[in-house]
Amino acid sequence: MARLDPHSYFDDAQPRTSAWNLRLRANFDLKVLSGEATLIFGGPSVGVFDLDTKGLSVRCVRASGTDIPFELGPEEPILGRRLRLTLPPATTSVTIVYETSPSAAGLQWLSPEQTAGKRLPFLFSQCQAIHARSVLPCQDSAAARVTYEAEVDVPQGLTAVMSAGAMGDAPAAAGRRKFRFRMPQPIPSYLFALAVGELEGRDLSPRSRVWAEPVVVDAAATEFDGVEAMVLAAEALFGPYDWERFDLLVLPPSFPYGGMENPRMIFLTPTLLAGDRSLVDVIAHELAHSWTGNLVTNATAEHFWLNEGFTIWAERRILSALHGDAAAALSWESGRADLEEALARFQDTPALTCLRTRLDGIDPDDAFSAVPYEKGARFVVALERAVGTKSFAEFVKAYMKRFRFQSITTEIFCGFVEAEFPGLLAKVDAPAWLERPGLPAAAPKFASSKLEELSALASGWKDGKRPDAALAGRWSPAELLVYLRRIPRALSREDCARLDGALSLNDRGNYEVLTQWLSIAAASGYEPAFPRIKTLLASVGRMKYVRSLYQALGRTPAGRRLARETFAAAAPAYHALTRRAAESAMAAYPREMAE
Repeated sequence: MARLDPHSYFDDAQPRTSAWNLRLRANFDLKVLSGEATLIFGGPSVGVFDLDTKGLSVRCVRASGTDIPFELGPEEPILGRRLRLTLPPATTSVTIVYETSPSAAGLQWLSPEQTAGKRLPFLFSQCQAIHARSVLPCQDSAAARVTYEAEVDVPQGLTAVMSAGAMGDAPAAAGRRKFRFRMPQPIPSYLFALAVGELEGRDLSPRSRVWAEPVVVDAAATEFDGVEAMVLAAEALFGPYDWERFDLLVLPPSFPYGGMENPRMIFLTPTLLAGDRSLVDVIAHELAHSWTGNLVTNATAEHFWLNEGFTIWAERRILSALHGDAAAALSWESGRADLEEALARFQDTPALTCLRTRLDGIDPDDAFSAVPYEKGARFVVALERAVGTKSFAEFVKAYMKRFRFQSITTEIFCGFVEAEFPGLLAKVDAPAWLERPGLPAAAPKFASSKLEELSALASGWKDGKRPDAALAGRWSPAELLVYLRRIPRALSREDCARLDGALSLNDRGNYEVLTQWLSIAAASGYEPAFPRIKTLLASVGRMKYVRSLYQALGRTPAGRRLARETFAAAAPAYHALTRRAAESAMAAYPREMAE
């Protein structure tokens, strides 16, 4: 029997679950979730049934009220352990009693000190790409979609939220409360999401609410009060929003991503709260996933570009609709810089810069980069420009309708393109995008008068051109970011001081701008910025920023000393994904230097 997904024991020849019914209890003292997962089949089933698990302690398995034998296979570094059941004839469901590990990759348990309010503990999940198996036994592949219902038992004073519709709450045992949820649309396992903490909500529109800790929630409501306009713009572009609600959850600082597109409730980093709404394009990205990723999904991580490339393209279409093409051009430019950094990072493993990847034996987290996002988006634009904007808009809507609530491969997508536009793939040289490393020479380019102005000023750095405070004061954060990404990475001490003095970079509330400046300062060995670098690395767990700063610190002996000292203190508070990113960056430091 052939496995459909190299990162899952899931096999389409075996029974497939169609729904989950979960009863979970959060134990903050032991840092575990315990309870029951009832897996419901699409019809009566019999025979061998394999599930993915990682770090789970399985107590027993029942079918029709009777215990059935189960076998946990040997531990695989990437896959975890296969849970094999032998189903009696006419089995319609199985119930697995289990407990997670305190070190579950898909869960992070925070002490009160690690939260914004410093009063109560916090728990959140992050199941992408293959970490749902550390939260519950499941067919942990995007090829297998399920609906679910859940009951979550938490200590009194804490609130549970999920990527599902809230169905009410009620008292549980003494000192505890139960929250109930229902997700009626079928989702892949990586979109299962749970958070428990001291949370309050503020309505943004009839279908949107932002949740956050009490000390953060009002700032979040102010920052994100334009969400409904984004949803309306996206619906005009891509068709009706199919998930009923679009809620937002602002998590504590250790959340490893900018955002996670969990349906009905996206998870967000607090680093988006810049105070001037300059980073809300991340909301546009996660919203776009409601169509490109959540509605039509990559079948496995080897086709990740189908999710992220289409979503970057869709995000920038939303930005164009709301703010004009010039704003989108600045976003494309920032993405170009991200892509160049990713291509450089994978120069020794160029196969990971193809869009259609082969990841057998490779952890998807190790392959994660800007490539599927930015190279993928440029491939989508190449298709769009070849057929025209109007025809491509009609194609996208037809694509969404044809594969609604389905998980597909690159090959299925290409078949659909060829059926709709015969010869289009050859016209844009699709193999150069999908199967070959790097960025094709004919990749689309993006321009605006402001982008040209910023590029010219940055390219004049070597000739002594410097921005003055008056000029920079008229730049938007996006324009300042483009400028910073264009100037040299390593500067003299005098130039660093002049740049910070003219642009007030060390005090920026926009973390994209701040991290870009601190990366320049780190690569330059500019020690006056080291205290700010250390503070950021100790207080922010967003993987993108952490990796960038640890990489930049590796350029000088003083930076490497700061990196190792900071990592030793900060690592326990990092999410496992962020910790791996920092360790990977430091592993590339020169070995011959023994600071």
